[in-house]
Amino acid sequence: METIGHLINGELREDTARTQDVYNPSTGAVQKQVALAGRATVEEAIAAAEAAFPDWRDTPPVRRARIMFRFKALLEAHADEINQLVGLEHGKIGHDAGGELQRGIENVEFACAIPELLKGEYSRNVGPGIDSWSEFQPLGVVAGITPFNFPVMVPLWMYPAALACGNTFVLKPSERDSSSTMRVAQLAQEAGLPPGVLNVVNGDREAVDTLLHDPRVQAVSFVGSTPIAEYIYASASANGKRCQALGGAKNHAIVMPDADLDNAVNQLLGAAFGSSGERCMALPVAVAVGEDTANRLVDKLGAAMQPLKTGPWSDSSNDFGPLITKAHQEKVRGYINSAEADGATVVVDGRNTVVPGHENGFYVGATLIDHVTPDMQSYQEEIFGPVLQVVRVNSMQEGMDLIDAHEYGNGTCIFTRDGEAARYFTDHIKVGMVGVNIPLPVPVAYHSFGGWKRSLFGDLSAYGPDSVRFYTRRKTITQRWPSAGVREGVSFAFPS
Repeated sequence: METIGHLINGELREDTARTQDVYNPSTGAVQKQVALAGRATVEEAIAAAEAAFPDWRDTPPVRRARIMFRFKALLEAHADEINQLVGLEHGKIGHDAGGELQRGIENVEFACAIPELLKGEYSRNVGPGIDSWSEFQPLGVVAGITPFNFPVMVPLWMYPAALACGNTFVLKPSERDSSSTMRVAQLAQEAGLPPGVLNVVNGDREAVDTLLHDPRVQAVSFVGSTPIAEYIYASASANGKRCQALGGAKNHAIVMPDADLDNAVNQLLGAAFGSSGERCMALPVAVAVGEDTANRLVDKLGAAMQPLKTGPWSDSSNDFGPLITKAHQEKVRGYINSAEADGATVVVDGRNTVVPGHENGFYVGATLIDHVTPDMQSYQEEIFGPVLQVVRVNSMQEGMDLIDAHEYGNGTCIFTRDGEAARYFTDHIKVGMVGVNIPLPVPVAYHSFGGWKRSLFGDLSAYGPDSVRFYTRRKTITQRWPSAGVREGVSFAFPS
């Protein structure tokens, strides 16, 4: 059986000391093994990155950008292969995997502009014959720890910008579905990255803790659940590292009485059930303003959900695929059970979904739950599955208060035709990414991605302009060349 190893100093390394099963979630069968790196293996990757840093730092930004251009072309040429690897190990339907890859490619395109993005600031004659300027220098060895739900896109949020800025990188992807991550990293090397500039180590907590405590690692980027994000941020910060740690979410959509309900329903279906709800920007809560709005919304959602198809990644007619593991399948079912036990109404029930020919796959069908209240566990916690809950409120302000009170502040949206309501909502809601009639307000690559409250730990968001600031240090230089023969006396006053 194939074992997914590591990419260190430009070479693929087999490692069978500790391994873990990799499943095909569409069938439930074990298909590969993944190596779990110990401390020594991770330290070898860090050493390779440290050794590669001086030459890479001194490589002109335009040359680094040319590698990114070639990398983009290779990603596009190998799109079908990459999407297949995502489908086999994550379970995403081909069209969804393709969308993930395209969003990742857009971040590579952003990195291609690095000669412009690294331009500093210059001021001439800040004092008599004195010039001052700032420049942005790379940090050194930086690391990324990425989740299972976007094995291609989220790593591409991180290392293209980090490498373009002149850093070297050690990536620790999710051990559940890292084949696509590894293949993309190989393509980056094929594009021209020198050995050691980009390294990939598979592993579990031992690998993570090694990255967090090794003094050679200058910064850590993370995407995952909030409890782990908090641990990553606290540990990295305690060890003197720069850190951005993106955590969980509970995204809400307010549906106003004047909304185009047919459009809202279509948008909610894709946002709630795409990728089986395994997205930090999934939209699992619809907040209906008024009983009439709620009744009409639930009726339309229930009818529209009937033809939705869940099944294996290889059938493009399916709307979404399985969940990542058997354990997660049971967890999602448990949230539906708890909502029902707490008094909510399960309108459309996907708990017992069985896909013919794939009876052992990790499937949960599209589920709709009405009359959910804020005290319920299923409302408070991130389900990360194909479950849409409806909460009923009497006014937009009540809905906004509900959203603001939640511990997460990742994404939200409002469905309305009222410009005044939309403007008030976007101005005052305490959430980092906001949509108006757009349920997944994921910023494009030349903006930055990040929530508020316990959805983001750190001062800088992911990718876009914030990535250049995160992966560089500002250095300010003030310079004077005195005229020949001119000698000044000593001054003890503070310079002004």
